[in-house]
Amino acid sequence: MLELAILGFLAEGPLPGHELRRRISQLTGYTRPVSDGSLYPAINRLTRAGLIERRADPAAGAARYVLSLTAAGRAEMLQRLGKPADHEITDFTRFYIVLAFLSHLPDVAEQHAVLRRRLEFLEEPASFFYDNERPLRAEEIADPYRRGMLLTARATSRAERTWLRETLGEEPPAFDTACTDSDPHAPAAPAS
Repeated sequence: MLELAILGFLAEGPLPGHELRRRISQLTGYTRPVSDGSLYPAINRLTRAGLIERRADPAAGAARYVLSLTAAGRAEMLQRLGKPADHEITDFTRFYIVLAFLSHLPDVAEQHAVLRRRLEFLEEPASFFYDNERPLRAEEIADPYRRGMLLTARATSRAERTWLRETLGEEPPAFDTACTDSDPHAPAAPAS
């Protein structure tokens, strides 16, 4: 997802490396801090692949450069946005990276197809805790902290489903069963 964030921000215009890092940190830093040890190798991979260009920026001083997106980089970004992997739909933080740049897709129908995939995922019953295969609801959990996790997740998922339906121009179901589940798909712990 770091690579998609790099491509997405560079699609908005050329940036020096330190500014790119700042923007990515602002987008993901609260859940996944961006280190130089991950950012600069990703920049180097994308440069070697011909997806971004690195030009010296003499006005900024020695060893400073500006990064820009190539045509191949734009095509790669659009492909990743239009057909995100399943884990980019199901993982909260990864989906938010996709969402941050989804408007770069020129076709609204493609944008909506991605949003529908997320909505379908959110409407599946799920929980952080199970009784065998049955997801447990917040009301079934005695531990106040686990119950708090489930109640917070339920509210987050409900709000996201509402926004998705509004954006897609869809009416909510008469009875939103996902709202009564333990819920599902709130922001999970960051994946590595």
